[in-house]
Amino acid sequence: MANTQKVETIAGLSLKALLVTAIGILLFGIYVGILIYGENSLTVLNHLKEKKQSLKQEEKALKIENQRLQKEYFELKQLEPKE
Repeated sequence: MANTQKVETIAGLSLKALLVTAIGILLFGIYVGILIYGENSLTVLNHLKEKKQSLKQEEKALKIENQRLQKEYFELKQLEPKE
């Protein structure tokens, strides 16, 4: 009878409690993996932040280019004869 209790318990816990704990840890690991590498993950968030930064830089460059072209356009328009 003492051997039966030793087999059914490991470190003072029943096999059922160990199994439930192991499944819980496994599910938590899967959840953390999805958070880090999934569709709505931290890596995606970081990628989107980098893309946002590059788009802001491109916006600034395009605004400067637009100002230059508008200035050139208005200068050329004033050189044309009036109708």
